[in-house]
Amino acid sequence: MATVLLRRPFNKFSFNLIDVKPKRDNEVRKVKARPFQCMVTEDKRRVVVQNGKDSLEICRVVNGMWQTSGGWGRIERDSAVAAMLQYADAGLTTFDMADIYGPAEDLYGIFINRVRRERPPEFLETVKGLTKWVPQPVKMTSSFVREVIDVSRKRMDVASLDMLQFHWWDYSNPGYLDALKHLTDLKEEGKIKTIALTNFDTERLEIILENGIPVVSNQVQHSIVDMRPQQKMAELCQDTGVKLITYGTVMGGLLSEKFLDANMAIPFAGPSLNTPSLQKYKMMVDAWGGWSLFQALLKTLKKVASKHGVSIPTVAVKYILDQPAVGGSMVGVRLGLADHIKDTNAVFSLVLDEEDVSSIHEVQKKGKNLLGVIGDCGDEYRRA
Repeated sequence: MATVLLRRPFNKFSFNLIDVKPKRDNEVRKVKARPFQCMVTEDKRRVVVQNGKDSLEICRVVNGMWQTSGGWGRIERDSAVAAMLQYADAGLTTFDMADIYGPAEDLYGIFINRVRRERPPEFLETVKGLTKWVPQPVKMTSSFVREVIDVSRKRMDVASLDMLQFHWWDYSNPGYLDALKHLTDLKEEGKIKTIALTNFDTERLEIILENGIPVVSNQVQHSIVDMRPQQKMAELCQDTGVKLITYGTVMGGLLSEKFLDANMAIPFAGPSLNTPSLQKYKMMVDAWGGWSLFQALLKTLKKVASKHGVSIPTVAVKYILDQPAVGGSMVGVRLGLADHIKDTNAVFSLVLDEEDVSSIHEVQKKGKNLLGVIGDCGDEYRRA
């Protein structure tokens, strides 16, 4: 059936019509299950993602650096690096970036050098930089892949990338398997510690695992509004040990007190949708059920938040961290412009009870099934 699809690369968005393929009946998975490969540390702040001998310990709330790519306000280098140190000192020591996120990798390189100079070695061990490679679907030769990874290593000023998360725009081009095999070779050489994916769907994740690629995680959009990962992908992840790292979990800030009781029907009456992330996730709200239903959700989340003495974003992140197969969740950081350290750290002590979860479910079930509207994880960025 024809459905709307959000599909543009990260900072530009438009809707396209697609045909969503139905789920395969009597689907039989060929991927062998492996032992549970995700260990939450005793303080519940950190998690170890693992595939075989490859492992990485990260903070369960990841600092997302998409906001450095433009559209959220001017980023000043020294202020941004100082802010990264503040996040790390507060225990939020994992940063997510991409080759296409403007100066993100360069900022991390400056930051990690300050950590080396100004913090003890044991602190340095806790800091992790997760980057993404988002290539155009050209021929993936070994030399080309090596050259790209060397650029990220140089920009981030590290001998080995902690995690390389791979994105691919066009599934009709099977070059993604070539790229991942070359990345695996680079991992064996010590230039990458762990290999991961971003925005891959369940079908392609299964194919990649069948080809022996040691994937530790898949970064996908996942929020209280967008529960698609729990409908298909979480089952495969639980079977194989691959973990989900989620983004869009606070929907660019829409899941916050700022938008509670906001009237978006009258121009200039409510808060401005003045960032790429707010514009993107407002489209998701429209696809899910519209602004009135979203207000009902915000009211419910506010009631839960008030009960526990926390904020709406804190509840939103904790709810997703509690979902099956989720290893970590992203919270975007506007470095040097604003910080959410207090709200983010409150996630680790928050415990949602049955009443909280049930009240959220009551609103969720009134929304549309986004798997049927948009497709599987990552389909918002490509045609099915």
